[in-house]
Amino acid sequence: MPRYRLLIEYNGGPYQGWMRLPGLQTVQGALEAAAAQLDGGPVEVTGAGRTDAGVHATGQVAHMDLRVDRPNKVADAMNYHLRPHPIAVLKADRVEEDFHARFSAIARHYRYIVINRRAHLTHDQGLAWRVPSRLDADKMHEAAQSFVGTHDFTTFRDSECQALSPVKTLTRLDVARYNDRIEFTCSAPSFIHRQVRSLVGSLVEVGRGRHPVKWAREILEAADRTRCGPVAPSDGLFLERVDYPAG
Repeated sequence: MPRYRLLIEYNGGPYQGWMRLPGLQTVQGALEAAAAQLDGGPVEVTGAGRTDAGVHATGQVAHMDLRVDRPNKVADAMNYHLRPHPIAVLKADRVEEDFHARFSAIARHYRYIVINRRAHLTHDQGLAWRVPSRLDADKMHEAAQSFVGTHDFTTFRDSECQALSPVKTLTRLDVARYNDRIEFTCSAPSFIHRQVRSLVGSLVEVGRGRHPVKWAREILEAADRTRCGPVAPSDGLFLERVDYPAG
């Protein structure tokens, strides 16, 4: 059975997350329904990241095995069967059968978008978190560097997290302002459940001036979920890219 790697973009607003759930609308469910129509039978679509309800993607990766080889036609056929879902297969490539979208990945990159203004959102409605009070992006970036490296992220671990360990390695967490738009860019080999949203929510507390920069390290070292700031809403989070070994 030929295996295909899919590069996928989606607006997560209408979905209860990536993972297939009986009776609920999910991204994986929509993709598998489209693949079944394409291939004439059930198809399992496995994603690189199990994004939460309302979380978006511009570079999600998945794989699926088809009964019939369809070179150069898979992306177009999938997109035909996906309509009118806000999900698009940007690319579909044949890969070796040992490729696994989740377990072969070596890095995942997320971007979180905050719109820092008093006026309500129009074009970015559902695609960003509006924070009306003025945020200090420089202080948030300084505080964010406490999280870079290998740490016990228990403070930022959701109670429903099923990961075996809270120890993760962040290779990047940058905060930058572009007029009224603030972007948080976060990279790691893997993340625990809701880690990025928990980190962003705590950093925004620093940006608001409610806590000093050193508070970020203090709550990290406490390894206590009750010390975490408010969790940022799902609207502003995007799975931007997944990296795999060269070749």
